[in-house]
Amino acid sequence: MAISDINTYAHLTDADVEALGHELDAIRREIEADRGLRDVRYLHRTIKLQRFLELSGRVVLLGSNRRSLWLLGTTALGLAKIIENMELGHNVMHGQWDWMNDPEVHSTTYEWDMVCASPHWKHSHNYIHHKYTNVLGMDDDVGYKVLRVTRDEPWAPRRLFQPISNLVLASTFEWGIGLHDIGLREIIDGEKPKDVGIPQLKLFGRKIIRQVGKDYVLYPALTGPNFFHTLTANATANLIRNLWAYVVIFCGHFPDGAEKFTIDTLEHETQGQWYLRQMLGSANFHAGPVMAFMSGNLCYQIEHHLFPDLPSNRLAEISVRVQQLCEKYDLPYTTGSLPVQYLKTLRTINKLALPDQMLHDTADDAPETASERRFAALPKPQGLRISGGLKTAIAQSREQRRQRKVRR
Repeated sequence: MAISDINTYAHLTDADVEALGHELDAIRREIEADRGLRDVRYLHRTIKLQRFLELSGRVVLLGSNRRSLWLLGTTALGLAKIIENMELGHNVMHGQWDWMNDPEVHSTTYEWDMVCASPHWKHSHNYIHHKYTNVLGMDDDVGYKVLRVTRDEPWAPRRLFQPISNLVLASTFEWGIGLHDIGLREIIDGEKPKDVGIPQLKLFGRKIIRQVGKDYVLYPALTGPNFFHTLTANATANLIRNLWAYVVIFCGHFPDGAEKFTIDTLEHETQGQWYLRQMLGSANFHAGPVMAFMSGNLCYQIEHHLFPDLPSNRLAEISVRVQQLCEKYDLPYTTGSLPVQYLKTLRTINKLALPDQMLHDTADDAPETASERRFAALPKPQGLRISGGLKTAIAQSREQRRQRKVRR
């Protein structure tokens, strides 16, 4: 099912993986040494733009009873929330700007504009997800405890409702993220100690009061007779942010080619193998400068997973180097247009709502689930790399599968 031997799956020797790790370490050192004024200017421009959009949106919504002003104010506010969530909150709390020693943009002090409390997100995301990326049983971001996105998880009748669950999660994404680290079910079932769970619930409750009070009481009240119009505008802006964040995150983690791993891969894992797991477990999507900015540069999800604490504005230049390494080591660089990556993700979500008996591909050679056993039938010539490398082996495997279908 999932990959249990990452070197074998990648068709690389131990020496190959070690060399790959050294080359990625060198990229990190170069970027760290080059951080400076242009990065600071980028961050400050981002903050100014976000504040301008939010302030202008709030001012315009003073006249939210007029449809044109409602649309303009809602759009500005939605964009401001996206930038704050994706390019500021997410990246600041990753520690990308800690080197500046500015408390306003430091990972230890930043609190973002969504219901999820920052300490909960930093634990579930920075620590759990980025350390144990796509390791089954360790990384709860594999399906967010809501969706079945790999056949390694046994099918259950409730999965038939997965397409609906996906829509609910998309529209309420900030609430799903807010509950993600708390583990409400574990608290109820007694699996999480109350002295741990109760303080988490209290912090989450305080954050809810702050966010709901701000967006649905205070700011609407400031518009006087336009209270209801402003309330709906704020709710719509939050919905826009939720949907966009959901699409960006899902396109970086669940398209075809974003692999999953068994816990065996963690045993004696080297730095090079950790890098390799990030490269194989993530996916990018094509984006121009504007879309890249609005995605928090998470269109470069592979590079972000390799270097989660390097400034996001550097990921585009890093991606050029990473693609060169993929060519050198014959590794796939999983990317595609945003619509294609999301449609592949949606296909996986809807397909895995069905029992395994109704699926055609094998559990080791499916678009959403693969393991080193997918290459068992391929020829294994002598040499350092089997069949030339992973990218070549995948192409051979697909051709072999196509020929089998033709013969049927």
